[in-house]
Amino acid sequence: MIFTVFSPRMITMENLPPQYSPAETEWKIYQKWLASGFFNPDNLPGKRTKKFTMMIAPPNITGSLHIGHALENTISDTLVRYHRMKGDKVLWLPGTDHAGIATQNVVEKDLKKQGLTRHDLGKEKFLEKIWEWREKYGDIILDQLKTLGCSCDWSRTRFTMDPEYQEAVKAAFFHYQEKGLIYQGERVINWCIKDQTALSDLELEYVEEKSKLWYFNYPIKDSDQFVTVATTRPETMLGDMAVAVNPDDSRYQEMVSKIVILPIIKREIPIIADCLVDKEFGTGAVKVTPAHDLADSEMASRNNLPFLKVINEIGRIVNVSAEFDGLKLAEARAKVLAELREQNLLVKEEEFTHNIAKCYRCNSTIEPLLSNQWFVKMKPLAAKALAAIKSGEVKYYPPRWTPVAVDWLENVRDWCISRQIWWGHPVPIAGSNDTFDTWFSSALWPFATLGWPKATADLKEYYPTQMITSARDILHLWISRMIFSGLEFTGEVPFKDIIVHATIQTKDGKRMSKSLGTGIDPLEMIKKYGADGTRFGLLYQSFENQEIRFNEDALLMGKKFGNKLWNIARYIMTNVDIAVLASVAKGELTLADEAGAESAKQILTKLKETILVVSKNIEIFNFGNATHALYDFIWHDFADVYIEESKKQLKDDTSKDSTAKILAHTLVAILKLLHPFMPFITEEIWSQLGADTMLIITPWPEN
Repeated sequence: MIFTVFSPRMITMENLPPQYSPAETEWKIYQKWLASGFFNPDNLPGKRTKKFTMMIAPPNITGSLHIGHALENTISDTLVRYHRMKGDKVLWLPGTDHAGIATQNVVEKDLKKQGLTRHDLGKEKFLEKIWEWREKYGDIILDQLKTLGCSCDWSRTRFTMDPEYQEAVKAAFFHYQEKGLIYQGERVINWCIKDQTALSDLELEYVEEKSKLWYFNYPIKDSDQFVTVATTRPETMLGDMAVAVNPDDSRYQEMVSKIVILPIIKREIPIIADCLVDKEFGTGAVKVTPAHDLADSEMASRNNLPFLKVINEIGRIVNVSAEFDGLKLAEARAKVLAELREQNLLVKEEEFTHNIAKCYRCNSTIEPLLSNQWFVKMKPLAAKALAAIKSGEVKYYPPRWTPVAVDWLENVRDWCISRQIWWGHPVPIAGSNDTFDTWFSSALWPFATLGWPKATADLKEYYPTQMITSARDILHLWISRMIFSGLEFTGEVPFKDIIVHATIQTKDGKRMSKSLGTGIDPLEMIKKYGADGTRFGLLYQSFENQEIRFNEDALLMGKKFGNKLWNIARYIMTNVDIAVLASVAKGELTLADEAGAESAKQILTKLKETILVVSKNIEIFNFGNATHALYDFIWHDFADVYIEESKKQLKDDTSKDSTAKILAHTLVAILKLLHPFMPFITEEIWSQLGADTMLIITPWPEN
């Protein structure tokens, strides 16, 4: 084996303690990274012509780090560190979202402890309270992400209520308005009675609840016949404008166009045929309440039925009669059922389990109702996103999310963008007290953070971005909307690749929830296993499957793997001259293609294979394969086999020099390969090798 000529000098390394302590090391290393300025792409050394930009998924200012954040941002940081080492000009831009409803909720809860409501304070004072909250708690999660090791450019941190960002939101609204894509009108929307605001379909969570299915008769006019309907919400019959059946249902074909008498109210309403009716539900005949059900409103529009609002925004009956108006919904239900029984029209009731729409923030039951709101016409915008996805300009990983995105965009309804809350971006129309849906402003994130609508240097330099990572629950809320927003406002897609990462569940496959006591605090995991162990353990479980059943053993494995690396480094640094290690780390000492001993050939061949496998799997976002390959090579091929053999070879005068250099060469390569996944421990070991640069900017190993 031929090496660069070097006269070795053996010394014993005492710089690495016997045990690795994440608690003592990680904060120190992070401060070194901050001091270096290398998180900022403008400070990166060398000529970097290729750019790599990612935007953080902006966490809410109400939030704290959860295990999903830990996985998502570990994936992002792994990619960012990899591309930085590949010589790219890397920007990972951080920031937070004002989270309209969520933030207003937490501040209102805080006021409630003092016996106050936002109305007691008034809008101006209440908003002052929210800004105080923002100053106190707004960046907590960003500080927690630093604990995880995230190498964001903190100098470019953005907030969706920054003055410049507010100007971007206004510009977007007026752009849509000038193109005729904005309109205000009465439509059936999802209303949260507790939060007193509209919500989009995507902001609902569905909870399985046990209820009842009630069957009652609608008398057919001028006959002794009835049509029996089934419903889970008998109180809404007060606003019925028709009974609907499926046009292909042979049971009811002769009844279509006949008139029925609405019980209690005595209103005459028609029997209509509509394809939305499910023949298998109940009796196959359903009541149609246009002002209080989205499907019913569609049937009403197709069949020219009137809309009558019988439930108001505070959940009370209106526009019916003196005996019903003002009743709460539960009271109205009881009264309707009592009168139906009295009139012998209630046929039966059955136990029934179904999904109930809940507010995604406060968990209140959603009330569909007719409301005057602002909407964006979606068809022309969706068409742009569809073209980009179908052409492959935008790609999803795993690819099975592509048809999911396509299906939503092909069937998307107009977007309700107005909210009736105080905290947020105001709709910039005189006399309007509405604010924008939080996702309206978040949809601008990839370019508004870079200065749009101004033609800033950052916008020119770093847009479009390369990729985004996201959980599947905001695939349409955020990802799809960013795609059409980027195309509409800049003419370019905001990113090329979308990584839809797995959802982390409990061991038995249940949803993690702090309120249910099933949540996992990643900061507690970091205390137990270190940031590196937590990161490696999460990625080790991350394959193309979309659920990870959380296993703390994987994080323990990550910690033990870090300890193994530490011991490997101590062994090598004890047995290899520091000058050799420094020369290899600086790239001054390289190995020739030929290898002498068979064990040397094998380990160098395995190393080349590992570099190839790890690089390839990072490029295709398969972090599970990459971490498994590293684990197997470092622990088994290198530690179990080669290092054990090296103990004999280092005692042999004919082989000790070449063995020492192979140990040094392999350690240096391992530290580089592991750095994106386990940045703290690798940087700490690297700092003891005598290299002239930090590991964070050291070139990625080549085959």
